[in-house]
Amino acid sequence: MQEKKVVNIGLFGLGTVGTGVVKLIEGHQEDLVKQTGNEIKIGKILIQDPDKDRNYKVDSNLLTTDPWEIIYNKDIDVIIEVMGNIYPTYEYLMAALEQRKHVVTANKDLMALHGAELLQQASKYQCDLYYEASVAGGIPIIRALVEGFASDRITKLVGIVNGTTNYILSKMSEEGLSFEEALRQAQELGYAESDPTSDVEGFDAARKMAILSNLSFHMDVNIQDVKVKGITQVTKEDIELGKQLGYVIKLLGIAQLKDEQLAISVQPTMINKNHPLAKVNGVFNAIYVYGEAVGETMFYGPGAGQLPTATAVVSDLVTVVKQMNLGVNGRGVVAPYRPKLMMSDELMTSRYFIRLKVSDRVGVLARITQYFAEEMVSIEEVLQLRLHEEKKAQLIIITHETSKAQLSRLLPKLESLEVVDAINSVYPVEGDEVE
Repeated sequence: MQEKKVVNIGLFGLGTVGTGVVKLIEGHQEDLVKQTGNEIKIGKILIQDPDKDRNYKVDSNLLTTDPWEIIYNKDIDVIIEVMGNIYPTYEYLMAALEQRKHVVTANKDLMALHGAELLQQASKYQCDLYYEASVAGGIPIIRALVEGFASDRITKLVGIVNGTTNYILSKMSEEGLSFEEALRQAQELGYAESDPTSDVEGFDAARKMAILSNLSFHMDVNIQDVKVKGITQVTKEDIELGKQLGYVIKLLGIAQLKDEQLAISVQPTMINKNHPLAKVNGVFNAIYVYGEAVGETMFYGPGAGQLPTATAVVSDLVTVVKQMNLGVNGRGVVAPYRPKLMMSDELMTSRYFIRLKVSDRVGVLARITQYFAEEMVSIEEVLQLRLHEEKKAQLIIITHETSKAQLSRLLPKLESLEVVDAINSVYPVEGDEVE
């Protein structure tokens, strides 16, 4: 009988997720041995402060403040990185791959910015690099895109990939809270940071969409390729008016391939209330995938949290160990191989929700629709509501499919009209194909 080999792990980071990884490896040892045929042990743990009081006790002999002690340790087989930050983490992982150590990371910021270089390094040294936990916590979306859709061609992704903003918008919709009230509640519950900028301005979701787009469309996509708008300007009035027209507002990441050109955005979007994504509430995440062969599928689950994220990390670790036993490490690494062509504004199309404050008098609608006609923007639906202000009205217009370039030309024209007091909000509209 072949002797059972011990696989030694170097763990970078012992925060919330790192502690979860230790708990799973130590607590699920029997299951891990059955699945892999190997005993998996934590060999060394990189920490910042050895004197910090931790709520989960580990052997002090395992702790080090020197990353190179792990990177150059010949007994370490796999490095799990859950400490965050881009630098110097990038240098550490590049060096680890050069030392032919397999890498599992949960670092979305790093993979969004330097994923292509790290994948190329892994391929060069025939190492595995897995990063399932970097997007959508406990949802196995990356493995699904790489393996489950290997024989298909993905044409579009639509995702709720940030639990904080989804919680805030859910509370605004369900309880009529303002943005500020919902944010404060999210912070009190620990769903939002004291500085929530990365979440509420859409940057966190943009990094995740860059990673998903890279995998789905095999292009070297980074965060600079994502058009980003956050949720800070979403109002209770927008949400209520959307409901009247059959829509829910969600912060959606949308990536679409058309004529070999790619468009990626993260922005508040009106989505049909009957679409499955419209029913994803609270801190949950979901990704809706369109494939040429399979059609439409959705992946749903917790987007963050200690054990959901740690589960994704350890799942990647199991894959690495199984491939070590088969001697096929590094063969599953696919660096981007298609040229990156970003879609022009003329090709980028959507339906739009436009809310205007206008003068309430004869001929106003005719003057406004004249500009729509000049830019060849077709109107699908109009809702006019009288405001409490004297001789003022609220005009909501839903367009048919319109290019971003057409919209960009139309909006300044509308603003120039003396009968238009303000363009209160503009949202893309998604998901009516479910009807």
